[in-house]
Amino acid sequence: MVEKEKKAIPVREGLWSLPSGPGEKPQLIASRCRSCGEIFFPSQQICTHCQSQDLEETRLGRKGRISSHTVVMQRPSMYKGPVPYAIGYVEFPEGVRVETLFTGGDPNGLESGMEVEMVIEKLCEDDEGNEVMAYMFRPIRASSEGGLTE
Repeated sequence: MVEKEKKAIPVREGLWSLPSGPGEKPQLIASRCRSCGEIFFPSQQICTHCQSQDLEETRLGRKGRISSHTVVMQRPSMYKGPVPYAIGYVEFPEGVRVETLFTGGDPNGLESGMEVEMVIEKLCEDDEGNEVMAYMFRPIRASSEGGLTE
């Protein structure tokens, strides 16, 4: 019997860009209304602010700040990821707020206002053993020299 090759698959297509060269990192794909300037993530076809259908694809920056969060201690049904985990919202300089999982250490160490950056990480494995990948945010920690580390 030949074992099927495992793949890394996104939790949902079209949520982030794939790097096209070295040094490039993935970014969340949003939409911006050309009529009123409102930005939406995930991207959509109609502006819920002004009802315009004139939207364009835009990329969000990779860094934002935690606007709110909570730590989940009990596994919800259908969720295959690790527990406990932190979930919440990241506010981007572009003015959009994105719901996300947090990664990169103790979920109880997160604070509102903390600077975070986007990463793509394994969420879980599907029934075929493929790695299901998701965007998440991890804290950007201050170094001992006063700068930020990634």
